[in-house]
Amino acid sequence: MDFNSTVKGSYLEGFYPEGWDFKKIDACCAHAPEKISERQSFWNKNFGVVECGDVSEFDVKMGHEIANEIKKSAEEGRKLVFILPVGPMGMYKWAVYFLKEWNVSCKNVWCFNMDEWADAEGNTITGEASFQNAMETAFYNPLGELTVPEDHRNFATKENLPKYPEKIAALKKEGAKLVLVYGIGRMCHIAFWEPTIGAEFKSDAEWMDQPYRIAVKLHPLTVEQNAITSFKSRTSLVPCRANTIGPKLMFAADYAIGGADGALSRGMQWQGMSLWMTLRYGPNRSVPSSFIPTIPGKLFFLKELAGPLTPDMN
Repeated sequence: MDFNSTVKGSYLEGFYPEGWDFKKIDACCAHAPEKISERQSFWNKNFGVVECGDVSEFDVKMGHEIANEIKKSAEEGRKLVFILPVGPMGMYKWAVYFLKEWNVSCKNVWCFNMDEWADAEGNTITGEASFQNAMETAFYNPLGELTVPEDHRNFATKENLPKYPEKIAALKKEGAKLVLVYGIGRMCHIAFWEPTIGAEFKSDAEWMDQPYRIAVKLHPLTVEQNAITSFKSRTSLVPCRANTIGPKLMFAADYAIGGADGALSRGMQWQGMSLWMTLRYGPNRSVPSSFIPTIPGKLFFLKELAGPLTPDMN
Protein backbone atom coordinates (compact mmCIF):
# COMPACT_ATOMS: atom_id res chain seq x y z
CA MET A 1 0.00 0.00 0.00
CA ASP A 2 1.54 3.32 -1.09
CA PHE A 3 0.85 6.63 -2.83
CA ASN A 4 0.24 5.16 -6.28
CA SER A 5 -2.13 2.48 -5.02
CA THR A 6 -4.28 4.87 -2.96
CA VAL A 7 -4.20 8.26 -4.76
CA LYS A 8 -7.19 7.67 -7.04
CA GLY A 9 -10.24 9.43 -5.66
CA SER A 10 -8.22 11.05 -2.86
CA TYR A 11 -7.67 14.76 -2.23
CA LEU A 12 -4.21 14.39 -3.77
CA GLU A 13 -5.43 13.22 -7.16
CA GLY A 14 -4.47 16.09 -9.49
CA PHE A 15 -2.68 17.98 -6.72
CA TYR A 16 0.87 17.37 -7.99
CA PRO A 17 2.17 18.61 -11.38
CA GLU A 18 0.69 16.60 -14.25
CA GLY A 19 4.19 15.84 -15.52
CA TRP A 20 5.25 14.03 -12.35
CA ASP A 21 5.57 10.27 -12.82
CA PHE A 22 5.41 8.88 -9.28
CA LYS A 23 6.63 5.44 -10.34
CA LYS A 24 9.70 7.12 -11.79
CA ILE A 25 10.07 9.29 -8.69
CA ASP A 26 9.90 6.20 -6.50
CA ALA A 27 12.62 4.57 -8.60
CA CYS A 28 14.81 7.67 -8.26
CA CYS A 29 14.53 7.49 -4.47
CA ALA A 30 15.08 3.75 -4.14
CA HIS A 31 18.85 3.76 -4.66
CA ALA A 32 21.34 3.11 -1.87
CA PRO A 33 22.84 6.29 -0.37
CA GLU A 34 26.33 5.51 -1.68
CA LYS A 35 24.97 5.55 -5.25
CA ILE A 36 24.05 9.24 -5.14
CA SER A 37 27.29 10.37 -6.80
CA GLU A 38 26.98 7.80 -9.58
CA ARG A 39 27.23 9.74 -12.82
CA GLN A 40 24.25 9.75 -15.17
CA SER A 41 24.27 10.04 -18.96
CA PHE A 42 22.65 13.49 -18.92
CA TRP A 43 25.09 15.03 -16.42
CA ASN A 44 27.47 17.68 -17.70
CA LYS A 45 31.05 16.41 -17.63
CA ASN A 46 31.89 19.27 -15.24
CA PHE A 47 28.97 18.69 -12.86
CA GLY A 48 29.43 16.82 -9.60
CA VAL A 49 28.05 16.38 -6.10
CA VAL A 50 29.84 17.05 -2.82
CA GLU A 51 28.77 15.24 0.37
CA CYS A 52 28.78 17.17 3.66
CA GLY A 53 28.61 15.47 7.04
CA ASP A 54 26.67 18.20 8.81
CA VAL A 55 25.31 21.72 8.35
CA SER A 56 28.51 23.35 9.62
CA GLU A 57 30.59 21.62 6.96
CA PHE A 58 27.93 22.43 4.37
CA ASP A 59 27.95 26.16 5.21
CA VAL A 60 31.74 26.41 5.12
CA LYS A 61 32.09 24.60 1.79
CA MET A 62 29.31 26.59 0.13
CA GLY A 63 30.71 29.87 1.46
CA HIS A 64 34.21 28.98 0.31
CA GLU A 65 32.96 28.12 -3.18
CA ILE A 66 31.26 31.52 -3.51
CA ALA A 67 34.22 33.44 -2.09
CA ASN A 68 36.66 31.55 -4.27
CA GLU A 69 34.77 32.56 -7.42
CA ILE A 70 35.07 36.20 -6.32
CA LYS A 71 38.76 35.77 -5.51
CA LYS A 72 39.52 34.18 -8.89
CA SER A 73 37.68 36.90 -10.79
CA ALA A 74 39.60 39.59 -8.89
CA GLU A 75 42.92 37.90 -9.65
CA GLU A 76 41.99 37.57 -13.33
CA GLY A 77 40.73 41.15 -13.56
CA ARG A 78 37.33 40.20 -14.94
CA LYS A 79 33.75 40.92 -14.00
CA LEU A 80 31.65 38.37 -12.13
CA VAL A 81 27.86 38.06 -12.14
CA PHE A 82 26.00 36.14 -9.45
CA ILE A 83 22.39 35.03 -9.44
CA LEU A 84 21.77 34.64 -5.72
CA PRO A 85 19.15 32.97 -3.51
CA VAL A 86 17.92 33.63 0.00
CA GLY A 87 18.42 30.08 1.17
CA PRO A 88 20.64 28.33 1.94
CA MET A 89 21.80 31.21 4.16
CA GLY A 90 24.66 29.94 6.35
CA MET A 91 26.97 30.08 3.33
CA TYR A 92 26.96 33.88 3.32
CA LYS A 93 28.57 34.13 6.75
CA TRP A 94 31.49 32.04 5.53
CA ALA A 95 31.74 33.82 2.18
CA VAL A 96 32.14 37.04 4.16
CA TYR A 97 34.73 35.41 6.43
CA PHE A 98 36.92 34.20 3.58
CA LEU A 99 36.71 37.44 1.62
CA LYS A 100 37.74 39.42 4.70
CA GLU A 101 40.58 37.01 5.48
CA TRP A 102 41.85 37.33 1.90
CA ASN A 103 41.08 41.08 1.75
CA VAL A 104 39.29 40.59 -1.58
CA SER A 105 37.03 43.39 -2.80
CA CYS A 106 33.69 42.77 -4.51
CA LYS A 107 33.97 45.93 -6.63
CA ASN A 108 33.87 43.88 -9.85
CA VAL A 109 30.92 41.75 -8.72
CA TRP A 110 27.31 42.22 -9.86
CA CYS A 111 24.51 40.43 -7.99
CA PHE A 112 20.98 39.59 -9.08
CA ASN A 113 18.61 38.21 -6.47
CA MET A 114 16.66 35.40 -8.09
CA ASP A 115 13.27 36.07 -6.51
CA GLU A 116 11.14 38.03 -4.05
CA TRP A 117 7.77 37.65 -2.36
CA ALA A 118 5.03 39.50 -4.26
CA ASP A 119 1.31 40.13 -4.54
CA ALA A 120 -0.90 39.47 -7.59
CA GLU A 121 0.37 42.66 -9.28
CA GLY A 122 4.01 41.88 -8.63
CA ASN A 123 4.46 44.45 -5.89
CA THR A 124 7.21 43.11 -3.65
CA ILE A 125 7.37 42.74 0.08
CA THR A 126 9.50 45.16 2.10
CA GLY A 127 10.92 45.12 5.60
CA GLU A 128 12.28 42.31 7.74
CA ALA A 129 10.74 39.43 5.77
CA SER A 130 12.00 40.62 2.38
CA PHE A 131 14.78 38.86 0.53
CA GLN A 132 16.47 42.22 0.00
CA ASN A 133 16.73 42.70 3.75
CA ALA A 134 18.04 39.14 4.17
CA MET A 135 20.80 39.74 1.61
CA GLU A 136 21.83 43.06 3.10
CA THR A 137 21.92 41.62 6.60
CA ALA A 138 23.73 38.36 5.76
CA PHE A 139 26.09 39.39 2.97
CA TYR A 140 26.35 42.99 1.83
CA ASN A 141 26.53 44.83 5.16
CA PRO A 142 28.98 42.46 6.95
CA LEU A 143 31.50 42.86 4.09
CA GLY A 144 32.01 46.50 5.00
CA GLU A 145 34.41 48.29 2.64
CA LEU A 146 34.83 45.11 0.56
CA THR A 147 31.13 44.88 -0.26
CA VAL A 148 29.34 44.73 -3.59
CA PRO A 149 28.69 48.34 -4.72
CA GLU A 150 25.06 49.36 -4.19
CA ASP A 151 24.52 50.04 -7.89
CA HIS A 152 25.69 46.48 -8.64
CA ARG A 153 22.93 44.96 -6.50
CA ASN A 154 19.69 43.92 -8.19
CA PHE A 155 16.47 42.81 -6.55
CA ALA A 156 13.47 41.15 -8.18
CA THR A 157 10.99 44.03 -8.14
CA LYS A 158 8.42 44.25 -10.92
CA GLU A 159 10.31 47.27 -12.28
CA ASN A 160 13.80 45.76 -12.18
CA LEU A 161 13.26 42.05 -12.86
CA PRO A 162 12.35 42.66 -16.54
CA LYS A 163 15.71 44.44 -16.90
CA TYR A 164 17.70 41.42 -15.72
CA PRO A 165 18.15 39.81 -19.18
CA GLU A 166 19.53 42.98 -20.76
CA LYS A 167 21.77 43.79 -17.79
CA ILE A 168 23.22 40.29 -17.58
CA ALA A 169 23.70 40.05 -21.35
CA ALA A 170 25.63 43.34 -21.35
CA LEU A 171 27.91 42.14 -18.57
CA LYS A 172 28.54 38.80 -20.29
CA LYS A 173 29.38 40.69 -23.49
CA GLU A 174 32.08 42.46 -21.46
CA GLY A 175 33.54 39.08 -20.49
CA ALA A 176 31.78 38.50 -17.18
CA LYS A 177 31.33 34.98 -15.86
CA LEU A 178 27.76 34.12 -14.83
CA VAL A 179 27.45 32.00 -11.69
CA LEU A 180 24.14 30.63 -10.45
CA VAL A 181 23.86 29.95 -6.72
CA TYR A 182 20.75 28.00 -5.75
CA GLY A 183 18.84 25.79 -3.39
CA ILE A 184 16.34 23.11 -4.43
CA GLY A 185 12.70 23.47 -3.43
CA ARG A 186 10.48 20.70 -2.13
CA MET A 187 8.67 20.92 -5.48
CA CYS A 188 12.01 20.76 -7.31
CA HIS A 189 11.84 24.42 -8.21
CA ILE A 190 14.91 26.61 -8.65
CA ALA A 191 14.19 30.17 -7.55
CA PHE A 192 10.37 30.19 -7.55
CA TRP A 193 10.07 28.72 -11.04
CA GLU A 194 7.42 26.16 -10.14
CA PRO A 195 7.02 22.74 -11.80
CA THR A 196 3.40 23.55 -12.68
CA ILE A 197 4.61 26.16 -15.21
CA GLY A 198 5.92 23.38 -17.44
CA ALA A 199 2.41 22.38 -18.54
CA GLU A 200 1.92 25.81 -20.15
CA PHE A 201 4.44 25.09 -22.90
CA LYS A 202 4.50 22.66 -25.80
CA SER A 203 8.25 22.03 -25.68
CA ASP A 204 11.27 22.22 -23.42
CA ALA A 205 12.79 24.75 -25.84
CA GLU A 206 9.84 27.13 -25.42
CA TRP A 207 9.94 26.67 -21.64
CA MET A 208 13.71 27.21 -21.59
CA ASP A 209 13.29 30.55 -23.38
CA GLN A 210 11.44 32.15 -20.44
CA PRO A 211 13.66 34.70 -18.62
CA TYR A 212 11.41 35.62 -15.67
CA ARG A 213 7.87 35.81 -14.37
CA ILE A 214 6.08 38.46 -12.36
CA ALA A 215 3.68 37.32 -9.61
CA VAL A 216 4.03 33.59 -10.20
CA LYS A 217 1.50 31.47 -8.29
CA LEU A 218 3.29 29.33 -5.71
CA HIS A 219 2.44 25.67 -5.28
CA PRO A 220 0.80 24.89 -1.90
CA LEU A 221 3.78 22.74 -0.90
CA THR A 222 6.14 25.63 -1.68
CA VAL A 223 4.11 27.78 0.70
CA GLU A 224 4.24 25.05 3.35
CA GLN A 225 7.98 24.51 2.84
CA ASN A 226 8.56 28.19 3.56
CA ALA A 227 6.16 28.18 6.49
CA ILE A 228 8.32 25.46 8.05
CA THR A 229 11.77 26.77 7.10
CA SER A 230 11.34 30.56 7.29
CA PHE A 231 8.14 31.52 9.12
CA LYS A 232 8.23 29.38 12.28
CA SER A 233 5.31 27.25 10.93
CA ARG A 234 2.96 30.24 10.39
CA THR A 235 1.41 29.57 6.99
CA SER A 236 -0.65 32.74 7.44
CA LEU A 237 2.50 34.86 7.06
CA VAL A 238 3.67 33.35 3.76
CA PRO A 239 2.81 35.20 0.52
CA CYS A 240 1.20 33.01 -2.14
CA ARG A 241 3.02 34.63 -5.05
CA ALA A 242 6.51 35.76 -5.95
CA ASN A 243 8.56 37.38 -8.70
CA THR A 244 11.20 35.04 -10.07
CA ILE A 245 13.83 34.51 -12.72
CA GLY A 246 13.20 31.77 -15.27
CA PRO A 247 15.11 29.00 -17.08
CA LYS A 248 16.60 31.31 -19.72
CA LEU A 249 18.67 33.07 -17.06
CA MET A 250 19.23 30.16 -14.67
CA PHE A 251 20.47 27.61 -17.14
CA ALA A 252 22.60 30.06 -19.12
CA ALA A 253 25.02 30.06 -16.18
CA ASP A 254 28.67 29.29 -16.87
CA TYR A 255 28.88 27.62 -13.46
CA ALA A 256 26.44 26.72 -10.70
CA ILE A 257 26.89 26.37 -6.94
CA GLY A 258 24.01 24.50 -5.34
CA GLY A 259 22.99 23.34 -1.92
CA ALA A 260 20.58 20.85 -0.34
CA ASP A 261 20.51 21.08 3.46
CA GLY A 262 16.85 20.27 4.14
CA ALA A 263 17.22 18.13 7.25
CA LEU A 264 15.10 18.75 10.31
CA SER A 265 15.60 16.96 13.62
CA ARG A 266 15.17 13.46 15.06
CA GLY A 267 15.90 11.94 11.66
CA MET A 268 13.23 13.93 9.81
CA GLN A 269 13.87 15.77 6.55
CA TRP A 270 12.02 17.36 3.63
CA GLN A 271 14.55 17.44 0.78
CA GLY A 272 15.76 13.89 0.11
CA MET A 273 13.19 13.15 -2.59
CA SER A 274 13.86 16.50 -4.27
CA LEU A 275 17.61 15.82 -4.26
CA TRP A 276 17.26 12.38 -5.83
CA MET A 277 14.79 13.70 -8.42
CA THR A 278 17.25 16.44 -9.35
CA LEU A 279 20.03 13.92 -9.92
CA ARG A 280 18.14 10.97 -11.45
CA TYR A 281 14.85 12.05 -13.04
CA GLY A 282 16.42 13.38 -16.24
CA PRO A 283 15.74 16.79 -17.82
CA ASN A 284 12.01 17.47 -17.68
CA ARG A 285 10.29 20.85 -17.50
CA SER A 286 7.87 19.55 -14.87
CA VAL A 287 10.92 19.00 -12.64
CA PRO A 288 12.87 22.28 -13.06
CA SER A 289 15.82 21.21 -10.92
CA SER A 290 16.35 18.20 -13.19
CA PHE A 291 18.19 20.53 -15.59
CA ILE A 292 20.78 21.45 -12.94
CA PRO A 293 23.08 18.48 -13.68
CA THR A 294 23.22 19.53 -17.34
CA ILE A 295 25.37 22.60 -16.56
CA PRO A 296 28.84 22.79 -14.97
CA GLY A 297 28.96 23.13 -11.21
CA LYS A 298 28.90 21.55 -7.77
CA LEU A 299 25.89 20.49 -5.75
CA PHE A 300 26.65 20.30 -2.03
CA PHE A 301 24.31 18.11 0.04
CA LEU A 302 23.91 16.82 3.58
CA LYS A 303 24.83 13.15 3.80
CA GLU A 304 21.59 12.18 5.54
CA LEU A 305 19.50 13.44 2.60
CA ALA A 306 20.88 10.59 0.48
CA GLY A 307 18.90 8.21 2.66
CA PRO A 308 18.00 5.47 2.70
CA LEU A 309 14.62 7.09 2.05
CA THR A 310 12.58 4.52 3.90
CA PRO A 311 10.26 4.80 6.91
CA ASP A 312 11.99 5.23 10.27
CA MET A 313 9.94 3.38 12.90
CA ASN A 314 12.37 3.99 15.76
